Amino acid sequence: MDVDERLKKFGFKKPEEYVFGAFTTPQLFKTGYPAPADRYLIIIDSQKPNLEEVYYWLMNHAKYDFAYATVDKITDIFAASEHSTFFGVSQQRVGIQQDRITQYLATIGKFIKELFQMVRELRVIDEKLFYYRDSWEHPKENASEITLKGMWIDLVEGGGKNPASVYGMARELQYTVLPDLFFSAPPLKPGDVNRYVDALDFNLNLRNVLKRKLMTFIQWKEKTYEELKTRKTFMIKYLRQHFDIIRMYMDWVKPYLRYMKRLQSKEHMQGSADLVSSFEGSMMEVEILLRKKPENCKKVWACLLLNFQYRSMPSMAYQAEGYQRGPQHAGEVKITFRTYAWSDEEVQKYKELKDDEDLELIGTIDSSLKAAMEELGDDLKKYLGERGEIFKEDIKEEKLKEKRDTVLTPFIGIFGGLGELLGIEKKEKKTGEKKPRSTKEIRAEQDMISAEKKGAQGMVTGESYIIYKNFKKSHGMIAWR
Repeated sequence: MDVDERLKKFGFKKPEEYVFGAFTTPQLFKTGYPAPADRYLIIIDSQKPNLEEVYYWLMNHAKYDFAYATVDKITDIFAASEHSTFFGVSQQRVGIQQDRITQYLATIGKFIKELFQMVRELRVIDEKLFYYRDSWEHPKENASEITLKGMWIDLVEGGGKNPASVYGMARELQYTVLPDLFFSAPPLKPGDVNRYVDALDFNLNLRNVLKRKLMTFIQWKEKTYEELKTRKTFMIKYLRQHFDIIRMYMDWVKPYLRYMKRLQSKEHMQGSADLVSSFEGSMMEVEILLRKKPENCKKVWACLLLNFQYRSMPSMAYQAEGYQRGPQHAGEVKITFRTYAWSDEEVQKYKELKDDEDLELIGTIDSSLKAAMEELGDDLKKYLGERGEIFKEDIKEEKLKEKRDTVLTPFIGIFGGLGELLGIEKKEKKTGEKKPRSTKEIRAEQDMISAEKKGAQGMVTGESYIIYKNFKKSHGMIAWR
């Protein structure tokens, strides 16, 4: 995407154009930044390992001496030449982070896979519990009772292959009516079996066999029903624990993904002419946004954007703590001051603009769990809801429902109708609805923001020049009064 298109996408219509070439025909270069109110540039080339001091001096001077108390780090990236010592040490740390991330992601994947199996098992348990409850709630409609009896014959008695089963005795011992009598019996309690069977007009042997089969089935039905209820309760608790473990591992892996994002070398820097693979060199870019609200400004920030671009030759020195090697940077740093007057929305849009340029790894992990939940459907929400899990969309829907339907809704409607008949206007405070703003109000707010921006621009432009001048004086550079 072109730099102008990216800026327009986030609401910045006017891009910054920087002029190159002091002694020849000047060339305009698009920097990819919104056009600032003012811009200053300082380039320092030092062979002493004190480039970090430049960053902290400027940030602290603006923060503490000029009250730019809100500081946002926008960019923090680096790249190192492939044959440098710094690159080797950084890649060792990258390898450690990659191994840890791989372990966490593999564990998350395994738990998500098991989540599907657990929800499937709960669905099977719910299906079986339906037959039990339906057989007791609707004793005259014995379709569920017949289903349970078929399950009992297949699972407990072994079906027709077992000579002692209902089907086996009908085949082997010529009790041909036994299956019909067994399946046609309504849901019974243990104390009702004798009364029900004795009322049938069949021989004693057949009635005794039927009593034994019905009593065994009834005991199996009651015990397995309790077992299934206990199994479901345990599975839901285990599902909730499983779901919490997945979220815990996600919280653990996100910091490592952020570390990896910062530890990885940036490709656009690797291709720069300032970085030669066989040299001991590195490039870094740090960008911070310092802002404050001027007096009498309610909606506009005075913003100072500092961009540091380092091209250094790192020397690996042993640190006292842990006796580990760490880099000390010496070389060139290019500092760019840019001043803006932005509203809260524009500050947020600029952050989104910078985030849009980087690859977001964390979103892929969140989307994987979201996709799994969508595949599992409402069943996962239902089972987790039985253990107290509440989802944001359910809360919103419940609140909307409460607003739509309440006990007082009919009375409110009646009195609302009376109010309209009598010409009584509803107050904005009671209804909670805001009146649409008029064109005059919108224009007045725009004029106020425009006036605040002019005042904020004047303040940040003057203060940024003082910071720029103080920095040059304190570091022994030529500075005009």
